[in-house]
Order: sequence, then structure tokens, then C-alpha cells
Amino acid sequence: MIVFAHLYNDRSGSTRVLCSAIAALGSLDEERLLYIGSEGEGLLSEIEVPRVEYWFRSSRFRSMRGLVFLFSQSCLFARLLLDRRIPPRAVIYVNTLLPFGAALYGKLTGRPVIYHLHESSVRSGPMLRLLTAMVRWTSTLNIYVSDTHRRGLPIPGVPARTIANALDGGFVTRALAHCYRHRHNGRFNVLMIATLRDYKGVPELLGLARTLADRPDIHFDLLVNDDRAGIAHYFARRELPANVRVHAGTNDTSPFYQNASLVVNLSRIDQIVETFGMTILEAMTYGIPVIVPPEGGPTELVTPGIEGYWIDSREGKQLRDRVLWLADSPQVCVALSTAAREKAGLFNGDRYAGQIREAIGGIDRVGGGI
Repeated sequence: MIVFAHLYNDRSGSTRVLCSAIAALGSLDEERLLYIGSEGEGLLSEIEVPRVEYWFRSSRFRSMRGLVFLFSQSCLFARLLLDRRIPPRAVIYVNTLLPFGAALYGKLTGRPVIYHLHESSVRSGPMLRLLTAMVRWTSTLNIYVSDTHRRGLPIPGVPARTIANALDGGFVTRALAHCYRHRHNGRFNVLMIATLRDYKGVPELLGLARTLADRPDIHFDLLVNDDRAGIAHYFARRELPANVRVHAGTNDTSPFYQNASLVVNLSRIDQIVETFGMTILEAMTYGIPVIVPPEGGPTELVTPGIEGYWIDSREGKQLRDRVLWLADSPQVCVALSTAAREKAGLFNGDRYAGQIREAIGGIDRVGGGI
């Protein structure tokens, strides 16, 4: 059996990768079981494996978040400890740093623990030290999504390997059937997909839109990993430019890519380093030119001037000038589109599935413990 543990049932990149891992490991002759935090309805609601929810609630109060999170992990540990379906030789598959309650359960019961490490909302401080210490103590193998992340978050004493992300086969089929267009009904559409957090570059996108208010042919779409209530809360004290439309989270992003002329990731590199960039890979599979931060995993996907460009979102004038130039350069965008789709083809699902299965197959399952 493989027991997967995750915290957020949302539509983020780390959740998408977990869906891919669960699907890839479905070909093995093993039972699968998913433990997921009880808040939200996202991509994991559609996974056809037995699912167990453990208590979790996010808090808007910063002072409470740590305590709520720690309590959720005690709930996860207890639920696992009481689950008699889990055989002694099961593998505990921990997705992201966060659900350490599952790793603790695996360590204390003698079951091997695999950590699949992605970007984490925990970026520094005591909580990060706690989570990385837990990885050091419990993990049998760490899987990183990029070499950049492996260098940025080394865990001494734990075997590690890099397995680059891949996309769902159905998504790829739809993307390859799409023909990129520079303009849609006369408009150059700029798309960003992100969580509604400042460090994800949302203020920078709004600022960019304001500087291009005199270009009615350039439009911005912001697809967020939040519901309408979250959107209302975020924009309660922020002015939304007229040339920006905000869309609530959805499990089907294809219509947004089909309508995009350019996809941007404006994460602030002084606050967060993107470890891979699933939305960038998705966009490139659709043949859409991209703008990404000059640090982190996206730089392993994008060669400047070939599939897109590296721009620090703090460089507002450079960002504005590049978007303007692309909006007025259809031939350049078509060339970028062709190269982007070709590069995306290197990150295929068969390669990913084979590497994930190999990682699981190489784990020594001794069993034992409490």
C-alpha cells in the first residue's frame, strides 16, 4: 500500500503534482490511500482512490496559524495510528513539507517515508526549521521537483533525487490540439494564474495593468486559487483596474490558456523562489509565450528569448516595455510559441511516471515499530 498525505485540497501546483503521482503509481499492483486536510474542495476531490479527511482549518489570524497547523498534524498522526487498514510494509508518501504528522507516523511505526518537496508557504523562521528537522529525522528519500529546489533546500543525510513535474495526459491532449493565436478578437490577453498573496506578484500585475490603461487592446486575466469570498476579501481595500478581470478557482484551466496571448509569473524573488512552475509548463504546452522570474525552477523551463523571458517583477518599466513589445510583435510571439511547445514536450508523462515508480520500487520496506 502507498499512503499519500497532503494538507490543502486546492488547485495549486503541488496538488497537481500529487494528482500526477497518484495516477502514475496506479499502474503498480498496490492499494492506494489518500489522507487530506478537511478544508476545501479542489483537485483531490476528483481522485478515484479511498480518501480520509483529517481536521484542518486555515486561519486569517497570523498569530493562530501555527497553532492550528500543529493541531492539524496531531489529528493526522492520530487518524493514521488508528487506521488498521495500513499494512506494516506500506510506504508513507508525504507531499510538501507540511503534513509532517504522516512522516512522524511512518518513522515511529517503522514504515518508509518519501517526501515529495515543492514550494512551501513556510519560507523562514522556527516553523521551517521544525519542518526540515522532521524531514531529516524521518525521511527515507526526498524527491525534488527541480535542481534549483534541491540546491536551495538541501537536507543533509537523506538520499535525494530530482524528478521534474509532468502534466496529465488529458491536459496535454487538449493543449496540443490548440492553435496559438497572438490576438483574440483584437485583444492581446495577458494571463496570470496565482494564489491571492502579495508575494505571488498580484500587486505587480495590477500595477502593470495600470501603466497600460492607455492600451485598450491589452487585457489582463487573473485566475486565482481562491473562491469568490476570498477574492472579495483580498480586493476589499484594493482598487481593481478596469483592464483586469479576476476569476475564481476552477479545476479546468484550459479555457483560460486557449484565450491567452501571454502568460506571466510575477512572484517576488526576494520573498519566494518558485521551485518549478506548473502553470508555466501548462502554458508552454499550449504554445503560449511566457515571462518568468529570473530565479528558481522556471529558469530551467525557459531560455530567455527562446520560449519567453526572465524579468524581475520589481522592474516595472522593463516588464511594461516587454509586454508592449510582444503585443505589437505577432511574428516574435509565434516563434516563441513554437519553441515553448517543443520545450514542454521534454516533460512528458511517461518519463515522469517511470521515474516515480522507480523511486517507490527502490524503497526498502522493512516494517516494524509501534
